[in-house]
Amino acid sequence: MTSVATTAGADAVGRRGAALVVLCFVQFMLVLDDNVVSVALPSMRDDLGFGAAGLAWVVNAYFLAFGGLLLLFGRMADLLGRRRVFLTGVALFGAASLVCGLAQEPWQLVAGRFVQGAGSAMASPAALALIALLFPGSAERARAFGIWGGIAALGGTTGLVISGALTGLASWRWIFLINLPVALAAVVLLPRLVPESRAGRAVRLDVPGAVLGTGALVALVYGLLRAGESSWGDATAAGPLVLAVVLAIAFVAVEARAAEPLVPLSFLSFRFRAVANGATLLFSAAMYAMAFLLMVHLQTVLGYRPLAAGLAYLPYGAGILAGMWLSSRAVARLGMRPALVMSFLITAAGLLLLSGVAPDDGYASGVLPGMLVTSIGCGLSLPALTVAALTGTTEENAGLGSAVLSSVQQIGGAVGVAVLVALATRRRDGLTVEGSQYAATEGFSFALVVAAVLVALGAAVIAALLGRARPPEGTPDV
Repeated sequence: MTSVATTAGADAVGRRGAALVVLCFVQFMLVLDDNVVSVALPSMRDDLGFGAAGLAWVVNAYFLAFGGLLLLFGRMADLLGRRRVFLTGVALFGAASLVCGLAQEPWQLVAGRFVQGAGSAMASPAALALIALLFPGSAERARAFGIWGGIAALGGTTGLVISGALTGLASWRWIFLINLPVALAAVVLLPRLVPESRAGRAVRLDVPGAVLGTGALVALVYGLLRAGESSWGDATAAGPLVLAVVLAIAFVAVEARAAEPLVPLSFLSFRFRAVANGATLLFSAAMYAMAFLLMVHLQTVLGYRPLAAGLAYLPYGAGILAGMWLSSRAVARLGMRPALVMSFLITAAGLLLLSGVAPDDGYASGVLPGMLVTSIGCGLSLPALTVAALTGTTEENAGLGSAVLSSVQQIGGAVGVAVLVALATRRRDGLTVEGSQYAATEGFSFALVVAAVLVALGAAVIAALLGRARPPEGTPDV
């Protein structure tokens, strides 16, 4: 009897491990498509005849759908079944990738990218919720999130390398077509590895809340994207941002009176998760902006070719993996609050090091030290932030918790890029009399110092507030 139970337990552990591998590789694919098009944009423009304004929407359409629909699909995963929503999202993403790879007109590529973003918004929070439920113990959940975050970080850092290699050696179309085997494998394998899970009681989707919440997020993301392209005072940016505020106020009013709200206010007001999500917002704003600004700086000031700039990011991925490996050990030994404060401060120190990169600095002596320190701090932070942001989630709301976290990351990233790029540009334009390289370097440095301040502010918020927020039993001590 004991041997039978032991074999069954080993089989269950094996299935969980295999499921984690499948979910992580899907996340790798989704994160890869966040930035994989960047290097290939000139080739797409030449092949399909894009105008300058239309080309930007090859990138923006993905972020608009992804950021705007996360909350809706995260809640739908709780109600309709997380495995079902995940598989539907992966299948949709795969089909949209095929459309992008075969596109013959600009509108076909932009439409395909929008549908890709919608598929990502379905798959990503559902996958994170499945991991949270597959690994309920705090220690094993932290390790699982560390693996998940490490694979996602590799997707983010290798996207530029893969894009440059495929575009240079074959065609930009292959950056989309390589998604098809991963999507097909996930659709075939996951139903055999993960049981269906959904909210334990029958509830209805809050349609007014879904419309208002989705509308607010779409308007917010669109306004932030427009602000990054033009300015905060431009009507095409200010109008959607004002609309987002109005819709958000209406959303809160409707949710306060709804019998089955899309996002229960008690869920948002749970202090431990609220502090973690607030820190994630600041952290994402700094890190998304850093990635964008550093890639531009490497190419325009330091003179790196696109593929070389992508390869320069590979140590960043290695540093994140090292930080991920250390993260669960730091939380277990120090507690969540001290570990997060330490990791945020390491990240801030790395950003300050990067801010000092000058035009005549070499890679090993100028770029690499700051990149490694920043990446280790980032790797230390991500798993612990994820565990904290999903603290207390259950079978009823795991998808919602994952969607809120993903939405916070996307919105923080959009805000960070829009604000810090604008600050860098303003600083550069004010110093053009000093020479273009000098002015560009000053703008880059100023923006990264602001990013470091944001991360340090996140550390202060965690130190001051996370310790006063009581996590449920089983969460690592803070």
